[in-house]
Amino acid sequence: MVQRPPRADAQAVVQPALPAQAPYTPTAPAGGPDPRAILDSIGETVYDWDVVSDRLTWGPNALTVLGVGTLDQISSGRSYGELITSDSVASRYAAITGSAATDSGTGVPYRARYGLALGGARAKQTVWIEDTGRWFAGADGKAARAHGLIRVITSHYEAERELEFRSRFDALTNCYNRAHILDIVTRHLSRTPGKQTHFCILLASLENLFVLNRTYGYDVADEVIAGVAKRLRGTMRAPDSLGRYAGAKFALVLDNCDRDQMMIAAQRFLNETSREPIETSAGPIPVALRIGGVAAPRDGRTANLLAQHAEEALDVARASGATRLVAYEPSLARNDNRVQAARMADEIVSALNDGRVALALQPIIDSKTRRPAFSEALIRLRQPDGSIVSPGAILPIAEKAGLVHLLDQRVLELAFARLQGDPGLTLSVNVSSATVHDPDWPERFKAMIGQAPAIAARLIVEITESCAIADVEATHAAMSCVRSLGVRVAMDDFGAGHTSFRNLRRLPFDLIKMDGAFVQNLARSPDDRFFVRTLIDLARHMSLPVVAEWVEDAETAKLLTEWGVEYMQGVHFADARIVETGAGAGGGAEAAAA
Repeated sequence: MVQRPPRADAQAVVQPALPAQAPYTPTAPAGGPDPRAILDSIGETVYDWDVVSDRLTWGPNALTVLGVGTLDQISSGRSYGELITSDSVASRYAAITGSAATDSGTGVPYRARYGLALGGARAKQTVWIEDTGRWFAGADGKAARAHGLIRVITSHYEAERELEFRSRFDALTNCYNRAHILDIVTRHLSRTPGKQTHFCILLASLENLFVLNRTYGYDVADEVIAGVAKRLRGTMRAPDSLGRYAGAKFALVLDNCDRDQMMIAAQRFLNETSREPIETSAGPIPVALRIGGVAAPRDGRTANLLAQHAEEALDVARASGATRLVAYEPSLARNDNRVQAARMADEIVSALNDGRVALALQPIIDSKTRRPAFSEALIRLRQPDGSIVSPGAILPIAEKAGLVHLLDQRVLELAFARLQGDPGLTLSVNVSSATVHDPDWPERFKAMIGQAPAIAARLIVEITESCAIADVEATHAAMSCVRSLGVRVAMDDFGAGHTSFRNLRRLPFDLIKMDGAFVQNLARSPDDRFFVRTLIDLARHMSLPVVAEWVEDAETAKLLTEWGVEYMQGVHFADARIVETGAGAGGGAEAAAA
């Protein structure tokens, strides 16, 4: 609370009141600018304060600058002080009387910022003031007089407050942001040892954010996130803190709380957020959370370490089918594979949400002309720091986590955009068994092609041999739909699944891609040479062109050409390179951005 000037009945006046002071009337040299007009234009006015008598004398433009009705409202330090708002952290009176400096005859400077509540009762508004001046001591060494300048800084002050707000708070939820919540944790850890109490951190993550974004759009998903924040805030105790940690993750700092109490509180948060759907502009949407918790200082003595351990606990909670709440234990860190898999699943979802899934195009070469015939679109995942995650680290985890169909959809969307942007490009795209065997996928694919039918002839869908034989009937149904739209279908990894000749004849493939594991060592392995030639003969018998993958040297390329392989693909010709959607591709072989 701001200290107010003493009221008249509490102020000991030991000297007679000074005579009334004439108001300041700045004058200008003949023909010069009008000082009053200048002060009006920049929102400044001057004053003189007789501290002993409490009389305030103002410059002639005070009413204009401050917007008060009459000078009677601000004719004394007391009446002026009563206008200072309760959220002000300073005042002129406090700046002067609280000064430890001594006046040596030239006065002591002071400065204060505060708000004034001005206007009528129905139109009250806060005007923010910067007050600077010098006070002069009386015979007793105490402040007897002050004169200074008031400047209205409302716009500047509000801009500063907005910047301060943004530095500490999340704009969507009005919760603390990640940086400030970690600052709070650091302050808790640095409390005096004798006064330090236990506290806990919960990291809560909203489930299925990607599905929400895809189904309802980002605006509605934001409404859900804001709604969850509101429910969490309404369930917290006053000493606790809530922050938006990242995306749809929230951090809750529970002060004076041990591990057992943390689990009870976390369960309360789970129950409260899921008790009924969140109301949004798209209607009510049910929500659920997963929570990982840590107890401090037991589980870590730095904010970053506690956050890391909370992430590990949350990863386990998100990986589990039943357990929505997991408290950190050191054994979690030892189970590195599970933690790393959970983190990668989380990273896949984040990449989908943030648009960090990209295509890398690798040219497929015509064996006769040695020129690019078409390109394969391979998935790449960009990390926030710009580094690239390879498919080998993504796809197995995506399959286990049930995310691979979302990656398939995103790759197809990127490939469609690429084909629309480059009429000279032909692309082949891998589609997983989870997508191919989904009974609803053919209709979704048909709807996508319907938006740009012209690209169908330049698109090839690749289905692995193992996928094809896992459910021949479902694969046949999907292939028939795809081919009816004018899209070709290739069998990928041919030779790896030992497809029977009968099954191969039942499935209407347009192209065969030979498993690179048999091609990679072709020049050195007689067994691989025999097997590859057998596969080529089988494909030729069925009048199916062949692509040989993983061609890594000139000798292998020469053998394959001699045996009649129509197309080749591998680092001997060109590696896969990431492309930006919409950039010109020149046939797809040379348009890549490294």
